[in-house]
Amino acid sequence: MKPFGALIPFEEAKRVVDEHIEPVTRVETLNIDDASGRVLAEDIVAALSIPPFDRAAMDGYAVKAKDTFNSGQFNPKVLELVGELHAGETPKKRVNSGQCIQIATGAMMPRGADAVVMVEDTEAENSRVKVFKSAYPQANVGQKGEDIREGESILRRGSVLDAGKIGVLASQGVNQTKVYEKPKVAILPTGEEVAEIGQTLRQGQVYDINSHTIASVVKANGGVPTRFGIAGDELEELKSTIAEALKSDLIVISGGSSVGERDLLIDVLQDWGEVLFHGIQIKPGKPTIFAILQGKPLFGMPGYPTSCLINTYLFILPVVRKMAHLPPRTGETVEARLSRRVSGSVGRRQFLTVKIEGSEAVPVFKESGAITSIAAADGYIEIAENIDLLEKGEPVTVTLF
Repeated sequence: MKPFGALIPFEEAKRVVDEHIEPVTRVETLNIDDASGRVLAEDIVAALSIPPFDRAAMDGYAVKAKDTFNSGQFNPKVLELVGELHAGETPKKRVNSGQCIQIATGAMMPRGADAVVMVEDTEAENSRVKVFKSAYPQANVGQKGEDIREGESILRRGSVLDAGKIGVLASQGVNQTKVYEKPKVAILPTGEEVAEIGQTLRQGQVYDINSHTIASVVKANGGVPTRFGIAGDELEELKSTIAEALKSDLIVISGGSSVGERDLLIDVLQDWGEVLFHGIQIKPGKPTIFAILQGKPLFGMPGYPTSCLINTYLFILPVVRKMAHLPPRTGETVEARLSRRVSGSVGRRQFLTVKIEGSEAVPVFKESGAITSIAAADGYIEIAENIDLLEKGEPVTVTLF
């Protein structure tokens, strides 16, 4: 057994990790239909004004506004109807004084017209149109460049592309755009006690949970997980697997991070790279390693499923998002009251999983090896390092998963 050194405080561990994580700089070009949720890697300047011409914003009649002044229900102005315009057509006629042209929403405004009278405010009969409501200049007209002006910066590098931003690209006739590549995350399960799903369990074995839960979090937060096969408790096998994983941007190793005789990871990393911390003042998840190996960040995560997954939410999630140029995820919180008394873990910050029942936070944590400690939970509460006990009914803030 190899005892832990000094445990690092939680906030210090977060700071150390953040200082050593850089966003991925590789860029790829995608069709805009495949770019939703991706991060723009270039500034976009408008090559076209939108709308590219003055256009009708309503169905009605294109008119000279002054020809409608002082019109009303009992004294309508009567205009001569001289034509009809549909969206997509090029106007061939001009609107002269005392005239109007029927126009559809989105159609280009004809020369001479400066307003549109809505069809609801008119009455057409033969080639005459009665106008019952005055229109002011530019009424119901979408002006050229009103939405986007040619030469305007319309999207900034680092923007997360959503439906609206993809619509902006489409408005400019842009079919492909440059985005940052997703960070590649290698996930390495270790240990003779875990088996691949589909294999027959030997006595003393359990199925590998951690690599699948880690991969789920990575994928949901902008990364591309690559799951390696399970490495046994042999030094050369572990080194060989890590060497292959170094082709990725981030390496996450599950198991082997503690201080048992067969927990080899810390020895490998101390000989091969720079270990920035080993052990955090938190519960669960104390035996967590963060190291730099050949310039690549590497996490050694606890083998117990609840410890591993909580630390994946606390550390891996924000790291992957930063590498992917995505904004930090701000966890939604709710206020509740504890359903029963719970003990703290003096000297370590505790993350206690709970489910919400009405106005109460009900603890569901069983032990670090129980995956249902998270599967049955809605979120977690934080219990500070200096708190020994929280009484039933005490108000708590629940961070939702």
